[in-house]
Amino acid sequence: MRALRLLESTVGSRSPDVANVLINLGGVQQDLGRYAEAERLYRRSVKIMRGHHGEPAIERLRIQSLVHLANIHRGQGAYGKAERIYRRALAMAERAFGPRDLDLSATLNNLAVLYKYQGRFEEAARLYRRALSITSRLLGPNHPDLATLYHNLGGLEHARGRYSRGEPFARRSVALREKALGRNHPIVAKDVAALAALLDGQGKYAEALHLYRRAQAIFERTYGSDNYEIAVNLNNLAAVLNTQGKPRQAERLYRRALAIKEKILGTRHPDVAMTLNNLGLLLKERGQSSPALDMLRRALSIFERRLGRNHPKAAICRENYAALLREMGRGAEA
Repeated sequence: MRALRLLESTVGSRSPDVANVLINLGGVQQDLGRYAEAERLYRRSVKIMRGHHGEPAIERLRIQSLVHLANIHRGQGAYGKAERIYRRALAMAERAFGPRDLDLSATLNNLAVLYKYQGRFEEAARLYRRALSITSRLLGPNHPDLATLYHNLGGLEHARGRYSRGEPFARRSVALREKALGRNHPIVAKDVAALAALLDGQGKYAEALHLYRRAQAIFERTYGSDNYEIAVNLNNLAAVLNTQGKPRQAERLYRRALAIKEKILGTRHPDVAMTLNNLGLLLKERGQSSPALDMLRRALSIFERRLGRNHPKAAICRENYAALLREMGRGAEA
């Protein structure tokens, strides 16, 4: 904030230098889970950059301001709004720098993440592969920037339920990032948690549990107690603990993850629905049919409203809801 005030007093509030600081400050707010404030800062950066054109550095800053704004919309579940902004940024990048550029690659990657969330897996895979080709060609096959793409390719395979296919991508991501940042960096912890999720999906619970706990320790040391990454990791750690015959511990972690997500994302976000679904299934297993049904009903409503009735997550949740209705003797509803 001090740097922002100094710049505004010397170069004026409409300078590209101010827009750049706004992007950096927005990133800090986003890491702290203050999404509304981050969005405000990114919007201001985009507005400033509308009045500047020309040299490559200016064009790159225009693209980056758009991508950061799109990212915050994606994180809030506003997928249609995010896609429109990403496509604007892509068009600008290709027009200004051609088909082989790092800002273009970064935008392709971010749009692919959005497509994964929407269940548009083939489109996401195509964009990831294009981004990987551009980045590896420009930076070399062992550059740490490739770790993000390998992380996301692993995440795409996880979303498709192809856990063994995703594992090599995730291990490559961890190796590249650890070499660049060390074992205890929070970005490395995100890669470790993503690898754990793929191992978890294959039934490799011992290694998955170790990695989730390693990531959790780093997240809590870095971010405190109420952070999105902590909530995601708690959700996944709970699932493993439940398979290990520790349902009470699992329920406690699911409820903590749910509280964090609702605080940060609101009560109608698809990520909130994911934890509601998981908690509902756990309560079902524990014989608590009524509260389980409430959790699954809430999750299904969010998925259908935010992602559409035909999204894979909505379909899975609908089947979970119907199965519980059948168990409760409500076959007609099921």
